[in-house]
Amino acid sequence: MMITRIMANLSKVTADGIKGNIVEAGLVSEKDVAINDHKVVVSVNVPGDFMGDLGKLKDEIEERVARNIPQITNLLVVLTGEKGADLPPETAPPEPPKLRKVAAKNPGVPGPDMRPAQAAIPGIKHIVAVASGKGGVGKSTTAVNLAATLAALGFKVGLLDGDIYGPSIPRLLDITDRPAMKDDKVVPIEKYGMKVMSMGFLQDEESPVIWRGPMVVTALMQMTRDVLWGELDFLILDMPPGTGDAQLTMAQQTPLSGAVIVSTPQDLALVDARKGLKMFKDVDVPILGIIENMSTFVCPHCGEVSDIFGHGGAEDDARRLGVMFLGGIPLHMAIRETSDAGKPCIVAAPDGEHAERYRKVALKVAALLGEAEDDEEE
Repeated sequence: MMITRIMANLSKVTADGIKGNIVEAGLVSEKDVAINDHKVVVSVNVPGDFMGDLGKLKDEIEERVARNIPQITNLLVVLTGEKGADLPPETAPPEPPKLRKVAAKNPGVPGPDMRPAQAAIPGIKHIVAVASGKGGVGKSTTAVNLAATLAALGFKVGLLDGDIYGPSIPRLLDITDRPAMKDDKVVPIEKYGMKVMSMGFLQDEESPVIWRGPMVVTALMQMTRDVLWGELDFLILDMPPGTGDAQLTMAQQTPLSGAVIVSTPQDLALVDARKGLKMFKDVDVPILGIIENMSTFVCPHCGEVSDIFGHGGAEDDARRLGVMFLGGIPLHMAIRETSDAGKPCIVAAPDGEHAERYRKVALKVAALLGEAEDDEEE
């Protein structure tokens, strides 16, 4: 079995300051190795007092495993380093922040932009987070349709699936291919004019990811910065639901141009959406606006409109909180069917009503970031 061969090779890897090999020392075990066909992810749990060279350790694991097991076509080594570890450049914590002194370019942020100057990702003009305070509100569907619509409008677009535990992008875009590696970086999958990356590309759809929080954060940062995105106008970041460590780290360490909050109209969802909105505000990420998903239900037989989850709650919240209401997206069979088929609305029915709704949202986002003119009358 491949797992046996992988563990045998890992048991020959040693590191400075670690007694025995990394398997004997508990840095890696079989549960830390994910295999999907010939794609392998190895998660190494580095102790907080490790003072050796993590870059050297990572290189040795990659060289030994890949060299001795030629059947492996893609190998990703994820290092989890805590405070005190000598981290390699790709996982090192950022330098002490320097404050920006130029005028803010983003809406809703008066005066100088005082956010920490996170290291920019070369070639990417704007990173837009699509977020929600909870799962089940259609955030990933919204992110996919927003990204695909921006691509259809002629922008260069990337889409990053930030949900490690429950990646939805592979299914929503019907992607079954595995990404290749080039110059020690991941080559994103291209679909519908977008460059796409998801942890779901590296694992079986039904295999759970059983990782500790620091491992998730490390993987997210690697997927953001160790991917060959090239030149992009927009990188749409489908944030994991909630406001935990992974979400906070992404908001703090990724140079976000702004965030789009997705919620359903009902009070229960809006309470959590406000939490997500406040998290971004607390780290000085501009809120581009709120989208009300599942705004109304349109009967596919008679066309009657029913407010199953209420209606207008997100718009009222946007007005009360002083942020833009980007638009409402109905709960409609066509959107569910195209999502299950892996085709965004702009692809499945570019002249349809739902594609037009997403087009208006996309144009507002592009206009807010100075990339388009929004002529819609408010």
